[in-house]
Amino acid sequence: MGRVTERRKVVRIRDGVVSSRPDTLVTEEPLEIRLNGKPLAITMRTPGDDFALAVGFLVSEGVLATASDLRNVVYCAGATADGSNTYNVVDVQTAPGVRIPDITLERNVYTTSSCGLCGKASLDAVRTTTRHPIADSPPLRVTPELLAVLPDRLRASQRVFDRTGGLHAAALFDEAGELLDVREDVGRHNAVDKLVGRALQGGDLPLSRTVLMVSGRASFELAQKAVMAGIPLLAAVSAPSSLAVDLAAETGLTLVGFLRGSSMNVYAGEDRVVLRAAAAQG
Repeated sequence: MGRVTERRKVVRIRDGVVSSRPDTLVTEEPLEIRLNGKPLAITMRTPGDDFALAVGFLVSEGVLATASDLRNVVYCAGATADGSNTYNVVDVQTAPGVRIPDITLERNVYTTSSCGLCGKASLDAVRTTTRHPIADSPPLRVTPELLAVLPDRLRASQRVFDRTGGLHAAALFDEAGELLDVREDVGRHNAVDKLVGRALQGGDLPLSRTVLMVSGRASFELAQKAVMAGIPLLAAVSAPSSLAVDLAAETGLTLVGFLRGSSMNVYAGEDRVVLRAAAAQG
């Protein structure tokens, strides 16, 4: 099975001094996801938590919503011409009676932020497909001070990033700011899928009392994954896209961007962020 990191020889130049040394790189390999034996998608990922990644991907596609929807996940033996197992092909098998949406090669319009299709159609698809509408009752409430510490807590838990500098991360926190789970991957969307997949496998969906923190920007795709898992608050260290903001407003997701130290922007769902009256007026 593929390793999380690999060593490569590099030429290092520091202040005009040239040397040769091995460097640690994050591994990137393709993962083919099959659904009930039929090829569905290929994603480039960091090996590890492959079953959770595939399961989380199918949550975002509207195929899986609870642990009872999932029968099994297996690596496909004989995935290559010579019959060897590359551990780069997984088959997700759904339980009897689970309805499979139309996710053929044409794919649904809400699958990716780069689909180039109508933004309104994408928003409608997520809203009508999710089986976990955001329903935190009583509403989850967090302070700016709590949000401000989450990036550092996420960074402190990134073990592979310290060795490679080449991984995104996603973490789930409870409403008190305690870390529940964290995953790393070369793709930020894969890191979120791994979190959501592990939650489904553990019977923890919907994630209605959690905060999702991501290490990069907040794309439509990441907002989609949060909504499909019932997560009420998504925070990112960088900017959101316009369609991510539209989706957050449409579905009731709280979306926080540019979360850096005590500074942040709340783009939607500000009612979940406890603000002082004077600060709100300013």
